[in-house]
Amino acid sequence: MLHIENDQVDSQPVGTIEGRPNTGTVFVKPLLRGETMALLEVRMRAGVASSLHAHAHESLLYVVSGRLRTTVNNETFVLGPGDVCRHPRDASHRVEALEDTVFVEVKSPPIEFGRVFGSVAAS
Repeated sequence: MLHIENDQVDSQPVGTIEGRPNTGTVFVKPLLRGETMALLEVRMRAGVASSLHAHAHESLLYVVSGRLRTTVNNETFVLGPGDVCRHPRDASHRVEALEDTVFVEVKSPPIEFGRVFGSVAAS
């Protein structure tokens, strides 16, 4: 696929990342997958955070709106609109929305969505 319109893709409510629970629901929209990377749109309400986790892939994050705190290994950064960060392969990291936040994420190599992200448990 070479093109997709944003409104053609549904956001998926995510309750866990790499099997570790989030504090709140993260909404992930898998926009486009290439041969060596995948592009996601992520939405988090203020106060929602992932648990500390690591991946077998590398991620680049670009903040579109809001503010996000991320910890990578032992370093913590606060990111605002236009800011970027990298989560290296196998690095312990987490993200926390300080405000309602939208960011895009590039993952390489592309991920199997259901292996990395877990659905929100039915109530």
